[in-house]
Amino acid sequence: MDQLNILGFIVLILFYGSYLCKQVLLKRKGINTNRLGRGNKPARTFKIETALKLATFSMAVVQILSLFVIKNRDSLLTQPAIRFTGISIAFLGTGVFITAMAYMKSSWRAGVDTTQNTVLIKSGIYRISRNPAFLGFDLFYIGFVLAFSNPLQIVFTLLCVVILHLQILEEERFLPAVFGKAYEEYKQVTPRYLLFF
Repeated sequence: MDQLNILGFIVLILFYGSYLCKQVLLKRKGINTNRLGRGNKPARTFKIETALKLATFSMAVVQILSLFVIKNRDSLLTQPAIRFTGISIAFLGTGVFITAMAYMKSSWRAGVDTTQNTVLIKSGIYRISRNPAFLGFDLFYIGFVLAFSNPLQIVFTLLCVVILHLQILEEERFLPAVFGKAYEEYKQVTPRYLLFF
């Protein structure tokens, strides 16, 4: 296993390990964080969340295969500078994701659920992005595909980024009903992803 593969393995463990740790910690407080495709919700929301769940679980498998089984073919994306840039972006995404979860504290959820009591978080990383956890996912996926590029991983990265965006749009329809004017004001001053996006 070369240095890049070791770094790839470390970033996979950090990203998915932090996600699972957050779920376990909140579960101990009686909070079920995984609300994707669960509960009474509109059909469109249910479909998007189910697609997101399937895509992200499949992506984890594809990433493991890309790291240990599928070898990169000669292309622009196999250049060492691009691959190390990619792994750096994956680590950055993991940091953004962990920071977002930390700021959400016990309000962190995956999916829309009207039965959950949560607080609108506007501090820390949420001052510069309304969706830093999703931004972290995107950076992690994009960085990983640059570091360990293959056709399967490219397809799943594009699929996951699109479905994550659809999930954001779905949550934006839901949040004004939960947080009212406070969310509308927050939405006006904080970008969806970062800077102007």
